Amino acid sequence: MIINFFRDLYQECRVIFSLAINDCKARYASSTLGIFWAFLQPLITIFIFWLVFQIGFRNEPVDGVAFVLWYIPAYLCYNYFNDALAQSTNSLIEYSYLVKKVNFKVSIIPVIKVISASLIHLGFILFIFLMCVIYREPITLHCIQIIYYFICMFVFLLGASWLCSALNVFVRDTSGIVNIILQICFWASPIIWNAKQINPVVLQILKINPLFYLCEGYRNCFVYHKWFWEEPIYNIYFWVLTLLILWIGVKSYNKLSPYFDDVL
Repeated sequence: MIINFFRDLYQECRVIFSLAINDCKARYASSTLGIFWAFLQPLITIFIFWLVFQIGFRNEPVDGVAFVLWYIPAYLCYNYFNDALAQSTNSLIEYSYLVKKVNFKVSIIPVIKVISASLIHLGFILFIFLMCVIYREPITLHCIQIIYYFICMFVFLLGASWLCSALNVFVRDTSGIVNIILQICFWASPIIWNAKQINPVVLQILKINPLFYLCEGYRNCFVYHKWFWEEPIYNIYFWVLTLLILWIGVKSYNKLSPYFDDVL
């Protein structure tokens, strides 16, 4: 079942990328600044946190790194996850006209939103490298792990997007619930707080959150210079959870998709 879904993605990869690019353009087509809005909001958020914590509160460097540079990798990781999942949850409703096409593979619709968010995120990854240069943080071989963590997040998002988008067709409150969960995940992830300062028992509970793994992973690439295989048990946990979400997402989507046309 999962293999069939990925085969569809491979066969329709050109269509997916074409629709993803069009999705990026369409989302900001009516605004003067266009696609720049996709980058402006996160950059303003980063600027506000820099102004408040590093300039206003004069926070000490975190683990020897300026607060803003410590904050950026984890925040941009969360921003990608948040944008991709929130957008893909509503994808079937937004692209309902494609669902009704006889020969169109509806399994690729949520993926369009994930790819669309991914294209923007690639620009932010370059921004992280730029900030490392500005703050004279050494760019080491550990940075190559960003490819691994990007794949981790992408696979998790595939499963979550298939599950949430399918449920949202029948229960429109799903998108609202997803947004609430994403807000909780922001505060439950080590984005503005340091995991090293948390009680060990509480920390183990917080590590259940998959975004914890991803946010710390992004920091390991640019700040802590730590290899992902140094925590083998946590790696296994994340991939077991990811494959479980992927399996549930594919199964739910496959079971509910025959009824999409009737409901939409």
